[in-house]
Amino acid sequence: MKIERLAIPEVILLTPPRFADARGFFSETFNAARVREAGIEGDFIQDNHSFSAARFTIRGLHCQIAPAIQGKLVRCVRGAIFDVAVDLRVGSPSYGRHVSAVLSAENWSQLWIPGGFLHGFCTLEPESEVIYKVTAPYDRAAERGVIWNDPTLAIPWPAPAEAVVLSDKDRVLPPLAEVTPWFRAGG
Repeated sequence: MKIERLAIPEVILLTPPRFADARGFFSETFNAARVREAGIEGDFIQDNHSFSAARFTIRGLHCQIAPAIQGKLVRCVRGAIFDVAVDLRVGSPSYGRHVSAVLSAENWSQLWIPGGFLHGFCTLEPESEVIYKVTAPYDRAAERGVIWNDPTLAIPWPAPAEAVVLSDKDRVLPPLAEVTPWFRAGG
């Protein structure tokens, strides 16, 4: 498995090998020992599967606070997405900064987003499917978010604003300046 730390080193891009032949391919997409060797802590307890029909669907920016803080291992198994992680750990040298990666069925990469980060993605192709493992169960009471186009974050989304498809919930998320700090670096 190829392992690459991004500009915020806690966010890790993993690319499992695919072994192809005339029948198709085989890939070990998750191995707990290899994931731990990469520095990813936490036990995965739930898998989620997301389907987005339209290109330029944005889901996010979301997180969960204590007691249900989630780390996520995200992969795209159909289509392609622009995946984003925003550091919300107050006291972190990268607080308020983001990193991104294109995840696709073609490149087969996965992105590890630890707890303390916002997560969101934009579909680059119609009918994109995303599967992600999480380290805590979904908890509606712990769910938080920040508006996708917050000018303070300046995320270079690959979609024109007028073409973006959002849920009603994501459309009314607050800007970062209006939220109470949810996470602290080192804790």
